Amino acid sequence: MLSRLVCAGCDLARPADELLSFSCPSRGQDGADHVLRVQLEPEAIVAGWPKTALAASDNAFVRYRQLSHTWHLAISRGITDAEYISIAEELAAKLAEVDGKPLATTPLAHSEQLAVRIKNETVNISGSHKARHLIGTALHLEVADRLGADTRDTTLAIASCGNAALAAAVVAKAAGRKLRVFIPPNASAAVVERLTSLGAEQVICERRESDPPGDPCYHRFVEAVAAGALPFSCQGGDNALALIGGQTLGWELIDQCLNDVPSDVFVQVGGGALASSLMQAFSMAKDAGILSALPRFHAVQTHNAHPLVRAWRRMSELAEPAQSARSHRSDFMWPWEEEPISIAGGILDDETYDWLSIVTGLEKSEGSALTVTEAQLQSANTLALASTGIQVCTTGTAGFAGLQAMRTSGSLAPNVSPLVLFTGAVR
Repeated sequence: MLSRLVCAGCDLARPADELLSFSCPSRGQDGADHVLRVQLEPEAIVAGWPKTALAASDNAFVRYRQLSHTWHLAISRGITDAEYISIAEELAAKLAEVDGKPLATTPLAHSEQLAVRIKNETVNISGSHKARHLIGTALHLEVADRLGADTRDTTLAIASCGNAALAAAVVAKAAGRKLRVFIPPNASAAVVERLTSLGAEQVICERRESDPPGDPCYHRFVEAVAAGALPFSCQGGDNALALIGGQTLGWELIDQCLNDVPSDVFVQVGGGALASSLMQAFSMAKDAGILSALPRFHAVQTHNAHPLVRAWRRMSELAEPAQSARSHRSDFMWPWEEEPISIAGGILDDETYDWLSIVTGLEKSEGSALTVTEAQLQSANTLALASTGIQVCTTGTAGFAGLQAMRTSGSLAPNVSPLVLFTGAVR
């Protein structure tokens, strides 16, 4: 196969014909950062890159199917390309029934007033980019079941208090699968109501004195997976399949700006799946010659909880940071010591689970990692709402807050062509 899943921490490649590869079997057994990544051979990217106009297929999971590990697995096991397209389109049709809108290319537009290009994911299924990660997982499960995996009656599990939980509930209902969502006591009433209407089982997770450091919802999720549930999460370490779906955002964005690549891309970071998927897609496109150069990536976190930025700063103190980070995860990445609070609640993960791909991407693109204050988060969101009319939440404009912070500090050249992602709708 021209695609495979390989562990970033130990270089172990999963068997090419393995139907369900969620995580590295060595995860948690030593200090290495065991996260599976998709490795596509450059010739597979060149061969699979769409040769037609972007509008030829509005379904990213059809348009970029040949850039997907799931497609390569399906073809290698005897599923035809036409059959794969049928599976993807059937899932898309069910998503439209549940969510009330089609799975479609999300717009990229330039805002003259904000002097930035905006990739608008608020119009995606369930109102955020999270749907991409979970549609990718659901599509993989459908393919795996056609090949004999028999996962239909197994409960899916996710830990989330917002966009990821809502996306998971929509996708699980469309796919006809049972879902258990681990949520905090302060989950919003609107989220709880929507989860209930979609038939998702909800488990409220209080912080326990006996718990190790970190998010109690995540701890209960890990326990559920150990007991037999399937990880339907957006954390790459627990569910490598989520990154396959997330990469459609990268492929789509590259497609949209292929002739005018942005100089800088600002990405908000919580658990890390968005930035990891995006950077991996851009890096693979560069290595395959689809792109001549990478934009500078900038990872943005709130000042109130910034485990990735803390790790990035520690790495800058070392002569060979990449190898140290790969082998000794806990020296760089560990849960935030206090319970994090912010108006950008969607990026308040206690740790950045898929962090190594991000810092690798930052280093390769000569980018940066920075924090923004609550005032900067609010100011950026207010400006975005007033200037664009896009009903985007404060988490969704956190990357734009990072851009504004760099502009204010003078650390961004005046002649750059930046791009931000508006990732979640106001609830």
